[in-house]
Amino acid sequence: MYAQKCGEEPELEKLINGQRIAYTENGEGTPVFLLHGWGASGALFARTAESIARKYRVICPDFPGFGASPEPPSAWDVSAYAEFTRDFIASFGCGKVILLGHSFGGGVILKMLNLPDLPFNAEKIILTGCAGIRHAPSPKAQKRVKLFKAGKALLSLPPLPKLFPAALPALQKLFGSADYAAASILMRQVLVKTVNEDLRGCMPGMNAPTLLLWGQDDPVTPLADGQEMERLIPGAGLAALPGAGHFAFIDQVFAFNRVLESFLDIEA
Repeated sequence: MYAQKCGEEPELEKLINGQRIAYTENGEGTPVFLLHGWGASGALFARTAESIARKYRVICPDFPGFGASPEPPSAWDVSAYAEFTRDFIASFGCGKVILLGHSFGGGVILKMLNLPDLPFNAEKIILTGCAGIRHAPSPKAQKRVKLFKAGKALLSLPPLPKLFPAALPALQKLFGSADYAAASILMRQVLVKTVNEDLRGCMPGMNAPTLLLWGQDDPVTPLADGQEMERLIPGAGLAALPGAGHFAFIDQVFAFNRVLESFLDIEA
């Protein structure tokens, strides 16, 4: 099967520990693995992957439960995704790799690089809009949680579940996030597990040159998260892109790629 470019529909696949994973790849050289965020797929990296492939071999997997990869067999947490990703990367037989992670994908990198006895070395790391810093809920969010719990308790009283079986799912959809509403039942469980984990404890264990490339106006993982990561990750450097939000590699693709190319020593 031919090696497709990242950004196209995945037609390459591997079977890792019984779990099928779809991916694309392009280019030659040191492998660069691009790990996408929640609700996305490797295709979202199309413009950035094209730039990196001028010097490197770019591999864009779809995490299990996203894109063209089937859901995991159970509700995985970040550790399960990290272990799976480790085994996926190891299947390429790479001694040295470069890792780029967006949002959820960045959180997987943080967790993975703290696993013992990794079969590869990360030469460089790029984290953009990286997840992993859990914030205390705002008063408004706390109120929503209380309302949801009260409604859930009421709708669980007999005989309401039998009389109105669709009421509780409707309530969960009403009070949940857009990501939660769009996910399957299994992936909703995965989402709850992943968003509730704080990964700050993993950050001091990072031992490769790390670029934090952030959208200055990111509403999901605010710039303050990037600043906190810069403080906690040894030797990390933060670059903030004006006019970019959570998807800085799309919002400011030219500026994002220029900074990335400089970090990866790709000639303009």
